[in-house]
Formats: sequence, structure tokens, C-alpha cells
Amino acid sequence: MVDIINLDEPRWDQTQYWGRAKYFFTTTNPLNIFKSNAELERCKHIVDTYKKENRIIDGLTLKDLYKAKDVVDSAYHPETGEKMIIFGRMSAQVPMNMIITGCMITFYKSTPAVIFWQWANQSFNSLVNYTNRSGNSSMSIDEVSKSYLLATSGALVTALSLNKLVKRLPTVIGRFVPFAAVAAANCINIPLMRKKELNNGIEVYDENKQFLGSSQSAAYRGIGAVVFSRIVMASPGMIVTPVIMEAIERKGLIKNFKWASAPIQTILCGIILTFSTPLCCALFPQISPISIEKLEPELQSAAAKCNSRTGFYNKGL
Repeated sequence: MVDIINLDEPRWDQTQYWGRAKYFFTTTNPLNIFKSNAELERCKHIVDTYKKENRIIDGLTLKDLYKAKDVVDSAYHPETGEKMIIFGRMSAQVPMNMIITGCMITFYKSTPAVIFWQWANQSFNSLVNYTNRSGNSSMSIDEVSKSYLLATSGALVTALSLNKLVKRLPTVIGRFVPFAAVAAANCINIPLMRKKELNNGIEVYDENKQFLGSSQSAAYRGIGAVVFSRIVMASPGMIVTPVIMEAIERKGLIKNFKWASAPIQTILCGIILTFSTPLCCALFPQISPISIEKLEPELQSAAAKCNSRTGFYNKGL
């Protein structure tokens, strides 16, 4: 008899870094964005059937069940169960960031290009941050618009100001301006797009999945972890690629093929992001633990009633 599988949890140990990395290699797989709505619904039906009836649909194997779960995890929000906007899914991170990052570090000298690509990057980031927010933290169109405008403005001001400051410095220094702007913008964009969580808190549960309450402390910790992982995620592509391109240009390897700069940098970013995206998403557990002592008094009281010492919350992505 086959053991019952808990499909609400990843099949790899999420308390271990490599277990989390394996999980994110499947959910950030760029091939998942090519799944049709019919295929997504089919996979969801397979997973839902198993959850309700503890059986695999006739004709399918355990391997098929896991494949369906991987697709569902990449396309549906883990808490609300809603199908996520395609460009907001983590599986869109690599192809979208590959194009945007490649262009940001290629056209960093042109002010119109800086404005356009920083706007494109923050527009994409805002969509990803909103789509992957924790739980049911819905925001009104007005709140989303204000947060988006503030985040985009912050990124543009940072990029343009830094470009002006480094004009007299060596060329290689200027190549790192896009990364500095992206790092600064992440510190603005993510908290703004998830402002409601900071104001109202995010849901915290005990070890037995009993709801303890909503915590602002957990929200600050979760959003801080996401900001850090996003900056680290962007750093390899936006730091290593400019160094490689500086070396290539100094040696004159593409002197007669200046058009090749953009595709080379885009491809390099794509290769790096394929690995840095899942590896950096795995830096912190998706369902993160927090000591009860670090929660608000009312949550501590609720935890005391059920003898809980640790709370758990979804930090978002």
C-alpha cells in the first residue's frame, strides 16, 4: 500500500537549504510559463483529486502526480489557490529579468534608455511583488497605483543621480550603476507593494496550523528577507556580466560587432539567473518560523493557550 502524500507541502525537506533549492528549481522553471490554461487546469484537477480522495487518477503514476504538483505550485498562489498572472509568476522571473537586466546593463549610458528600462524593471517587479504577496493581503487599485508610482520614481531618481555622479569615473564603475539602482529600488518597491501587510500584519499559525493572529513583526521580518534575497538574486548577473563585458571590449573581441553587446549580455544574464533565481529564493524558508517571544502580546497570549513556542508565516516571494 502506498503511503499517503501531503501535497500541501513540498516533497523536499524545507528546513534544509538544498531541499528548498530543489523546490525552487521546479517552481521557477521557465518552461512552466508555456503551460496552457487547459494544462494548468488538468494538473490542478490531478492534485485536487488526490487531496480529496487520497488516490491518483487512474492511468497516472506517482511521478505524474509530482509533475502536476510542480506545475500547480508554479502557477497558483500557495495560500489563496488563485491562478497568478502569468508575468507575475516566479517561472517568469528568468526570461523577463534576462531581457530587462541585459538591456539595463547594455544601455546604461543613454538617459532615455535608463528611464525606459528602469521603468520596465520596476513595472515588472511591482507585478511580481503584488502577485507573490503573503496570503490574502489584497490592495485597492488606488493603493497599488500609489505604491507603483513611488517605487518607479525612486528607481529612476536613483539611477539618474548615480549616472551623473560616475561620469568622471572609470567606465567599469558606470557599468555597476544599474545594479545600485535595482538594489535601492528593491528596498522601496517591495515594502510599498506590500504596505498593507506592514500595516495590518500577516497571518501567523502555530505548529498545528492553528491561527494565532496577524503580526506586523512577522511582516517586517518576511518582507526584509524578500528584499535581501531579491538583491542577492540580481547581484551575480549585474556584477559578473559587466566585468566580463569590460574584459571582452578591452581585448577588442567584438570591435567589429558592436551590435553583439546586447545579445551577449542578455544571454549571460539568462544563464546566471537560471541558477541565481532558485538558489536565492531558497535562502529563507517560504513558511518561515518565528519565535513566539518576537510576536505581539495578543499573539503570545493565543500561543500560550495552546502551548506553542514557535509561530509560522508565509514570507511571500
